[in-house]
Amino acid sequence: MKLDQFLKWQGLVGTGGEAKQRIQAGNIKVNGLVETRRGRQLATGDAVEVDGRELLVLPPPRDGDSQPGER
Repeated sequence: MKLDQFLKWQGLVGTGGEAKQRIQAGNIKVNGLVETRRGRQLATGDAVEVDGRELLVLPPPRDGDSQPGER
């Protein structure tokens, strides 16, 4: 998943334009380093820091795994 998509998916920005602005302004870190490329491809285990809050990129759920709220 690309960095700008991740920010939108996590609800940290409302639009792709907002993601672009925040990334290009140097407000986002990936694995402790400022990242200014909105197309940066994220990998499982990457740590994305936004406003002092760190989020980890998790692997996608496997087939058969229940989703939150499912039984």
